[in-house]
Amino acid sequence: MMNTNTKKGRKKAPPIPQSSLKCFKYFKVLTPILQKLKPIYDHHNRTLHYDQYISLLLFYFFNPIITSLRAISQVSELKKVQKILGVKKSSLASLSEAGTVFDSKLLAPLIKELADKSLPLETDPKLKNIQKQLVAVDGSLLPALPKILWALWLDKDHRAAKMHLEFDIIKNVPIRAELTNGNGNEKENLRNSLTPDKLYILDAGYGQYKLFNDIHKIGSNFVARLHDNAVWKTIESRSLSKDDQAAGVERDMIVQLGSPKCENDISDNVRIIEIFHKGSSNRKRKSRVSSKKTFRTTESDYTMLLCTDRMDLPAEVIALIYRYRWQVELYFRWFKCVLGFNHFLAYSENGLTLQMYCALIASMLISLWTGRKPTKRTFEMLQYHFIGLADDEELSNHIEKLKKIDKNI
Repeated sequence: MMNTNTKKGRKKAPPIPQSSLKCFKYFKVLTPILQKLKPIYDHHNRTLHYDQYISLLLFYFFNPIITSLRAISQVSELKKVQKILGVKKSSLASLSEAGTVFDSKLLAPLIKELADKSLPLETDPKLKNIQKQLVAVDGSLLPALPKILWALWLDKDHRAAKMHLEFDIIKNVPIRAELTNGNGNEKENLRNSLTPDKLYILDAGYGQYKLFNDIHKIGSNFVARLHDNAVWKTIESRSLSKDDQAAGVERDMIVQLGSPKCENDISDNVRIIEIFHKGSSNRKRKSRVSSKKTFRTTESDYTMLLCTDRMDLPAEVIALIYRYRWQVELYFRWFKCVLGFNHFLAYSENGLTLQMYCALIASMLISLWTGRKPTKRTFEMLQYHFIGLADDEELSNHIEKLKKIDKNI
């Protein structure tokens, strides 16, 4: 007779051996940064402190062995981890509670601090005369479970958070990020965070004339794509150089933007550049719901309308600037698909924001360690090093090989 009282369930994962965790020295660069968080939310009954929690989250992103909050709890029991990261044994309950106790807003300045330390990686000579920080702005959806009630989006079965990102094109690093529910307004999010001396690169979802005006008034500039149904009154048509024509520019105009109903939304004349894009019919983009809750497709051939308040730059440079906006899309793909921000360790908005900031910091550390853009191959090599499959010399040779490739491009 069969025993019906036998318990069934998921097999418990084997313990993580200490010998499988290496490469702690890379976390020493974080020590002075995380020290600022140590006294925050301190309490005599607390054994898990803010800086320790952040260290464990960062350690999670670099170790493929550690795949969950429970695994983080388990690895905190290892003496070597406790010594190098300065942590103590942390229970699953403590780690879970930390996502609601520690204020995620206190990590935002660390993003800017690491961005300031980053070196320029883009060397295109045509971008040197812009004299302002090139910043691509966009939002990206992070699909969430139905039980995450605050992550409003389409309906109760289709929930999502949204990451609003400002991305430095020259340094190839994020400089500001914010997390909202999936219905968070991207235009309002940018408006509330505008600062001077930047050139914002915006897609058509940010095509609000009042926003353009606000950017101009605060002392920044913009290059933004307009919707095809945009209305304007032409003031002047500019002649095109051979370089402009080679870049696909068909028209360069000074205009009064907007219909009679909204022409007062933007106080000064702007510049519209019309560009023809010749695509490949073999690489059509599938229709999908965007972060603006619209279905979008891209035909192989199309005409693009760019609007800017920079009157001094050649039309070909404006076209080049907008082409660099694609870097933020590539970063979103890296962030979610390679770095692994597709598994949530927390369900609260604050806890998920903490995880988002730690993922951004992890990404920026790779740039600081290697002196180049983070890639899948480099990230894999770092992970091999963290688990002891690659030694210091092999990692160093990998990085030097990539730098030589960069110089030859």
